[in-house]
Amino acid sequence: MVLMKMKFPFEKRVKLAQGLWLLSWMATLAGAFTFTLGCFLKTELRRRAEVMDNTEIHAVPNTLMIVGLASLGINYFAGRMCQDALDAGRFPRWKTFMQPYWGVSLLFTLLMLMAVIMSYAMKGNLESSLKIGLKNGIRFYKDTDTPGRCFQKQTIDRLQMEFRCCGNTDFKDWFEVQWISNRYLDFSSKEVKDRVKSNVDGRYLFDGVPFSCCNPSSPRPCIQDRLTNNSAHYSYEHQTEELNIYIRGCREALVNYYMGLMNTIGAGVLSVFLLQSSVLVSLRYLQTTMEALAGQENTEIETEGYLLEKGVKETIMEYVTPVLVFLQLNQVGSEDTEA
Repeated sequence: MVLMKMKFPFEKRVKLAQGLWLLSWMATLAGAFTFTLGCFLKTELRRRAEVMDNTEIHAVPNTLMIVGLASLGINYFAGRMCQDALDAGRFPRWKTFMQPYWGVSLLFTLLMLMAVIMSYAMKGNLESSLKIGLKNGIRFYKDTDTPGRCFQKQTIDRLQMEFRCCGNTDFKDWFEVQWISNRYLDFSSKEVKDRVKSNVDGRYLFDGVPFSCCNPSSPRPCIQDRLTNNSAHYSYEHQTEELNIYIRGCREALVNYYMGLMNTIGAGVLSVFLLQSSVLVSLRYLQTTMEALAGQENTEIETEGYLLEKGVKETIMEYVTPVLVFLQLNQVGSEDTEA
């Protein structure tokens, strides 16, 4: 059964070709926009690569860049076909090109939709990546003399100041690591000796945070050490007073930032997907209505256009069956070889 059949008089075919030409150029610009969004997201992710444990999240910008570039080529040829559709004598030259064109177009259009879905579904991967990456960043904060970690302190400090956050989950994460290098500790001091000896691993742990955790909006001068010692500061109660350091953890801040970014990008790419789908649907109608003119002397007669010559199930099986037969033959061939 023919799916979504429509009649196209000559004037309607001309308007379809002209409208599709304009739509294809809009989709070309949208493809360039998609590529730009992918580059922007890729750059933002690479900026924080030192506090991310894996690169799976890069699948989103990589896919956006690929489909953006592919969209430029797809819609360029769509525009050319629209121009030739105005001349019934020139359109048949695209006949052999249409089959691979549809295959490539559908593939990249589906990839675009997949990129939209991934942009909303990557929160779990992003959060787990940041959890481990930030944990290692805090752990290696003090290693300014270690090759490969020289800029870890600078990265974490800039991150905490830019996103107004402190630690991984919260500021108490700094209490669990030695974030001051031994070269800056006075081991002749009794306080330092006692703290090192009281720890099983021989680390210098205390209830303090780096300067980058300080909130400049606080009216009180920053209290960044002995945060849990009420007697160490005048008129201070750490359980009730609003601390003058950032309370929010950097993982939460970064997840909110990147998910907000990807959700916005996802909405934009979804609009591009709908535009690209409109181009493909319109082009399919143009193709089928022009093919109906083949062998006709009068090119201004009314013709019919449709999306699918058969039903959806029959069309899918028409393409899937040869693939299944091919795989089955390969399997039989492999079993014969092993025998």
